[in-house]
Amino acid sequence: MANSWKISAFAPKATVQAALLAHEYALDWDHEIVLSGREIAEDRPEDWVLEAWLSRKPAAADKAAFKALFASDAPELTIEKLPDEDWLTLSQQGVDPISAGRFYVHTPDHPPSSDNEVTSLAIPASQAFGTGQHETTAGCLAMLTLMKQTGVSARNVADIGTGTGLLAFAALDLWPRAYATASDIDAVCTQVVEDNAAANGFSMGHRKGELTMVVADGMDDPLLQARGPYDVLIANILAGPLVELAPDFAASIAASGHLVLAGLLTEQEASVRRAYRSAGFRLAKRLVNGDWSILWLRKRTAR
Repeated sequence: MANSWKISAFAPKATVQAALLAHEYALDWDHEIVLSGREIAEDRPEDWVLEAWLSRKPAAADKAAFKALFASDAPELTIEKLPDEDWLTLSQQGVDPISAGRFYVHTPDHPPSSDNEVTSLAIPASQAFGTGQHETTAGCLAMLTLMKQTGVSARNVADIGTGTGLLAFAALDLWPRAYATASDIDAVCTQVVEDNAAANGFSMGHRKGELTMVVADGMDDPLLQARGPYDVLIANILAGPLVELAPDFAASIAASGHLVLAGLLTEQEASVRRAYRSAGFRLAKRLVNGDWSILWLRKRTAR
């Protein structure tokens, strides 16, 4: 591809990860622009770079959208024209596979794991937030694995804010006979999830062992509501929406059902836990991955 460009910004790890999280909720993001974040070198784990890959010269609007991902002043941007190579292939370089729980998540340019005890899932780097590179996603994979290992049974699962579909696929791998529903506020995710399902051997549909995809803001969708109550509900979003959704999630989860929450920084954990304690949940387990908390909550039974 003769006209390939890259925007780069160097920043601390936490800043780049926060920008990746902001990208997940940027509804006006041009999905032809591939975004990824990575550490610069193994001996510099706190120094990261955020990169955007384009098949055109970046316009002013592209640079403004990139800068808007940063909560405060954006780092200095570097714009470069790339050699005459496939820009999508280039964008996947540096996105190393990760292992989390019983899952091995890799981009299509990496081979699956040779370990028969793990499940390999291929997610393109063009969907960087959902490749498992972010600590919230990897933490959810580890938590879901732990839940299965400790005997949690699920006949009906939901993944709210699914993005690439990765966590929904993991839930179906752990509970293959469950009904599964995934949702996202961004309609673009529908095709993304369908493509990733096909690439990883999952079926879309409404039967047991199949994945149903809906576009919804939180639980605001008739089909999403009708398919409940859910035994396991996963929400890897942001702390603010998690607090707001506590009553809706409580109404959507079966008695003694399970809730996995992520997307909250450790300093935000207390406020999220207060909201869910008031909504009738108790803490079953928490994991901390980097700066992020991953919570497994259990719905209390009525007395």
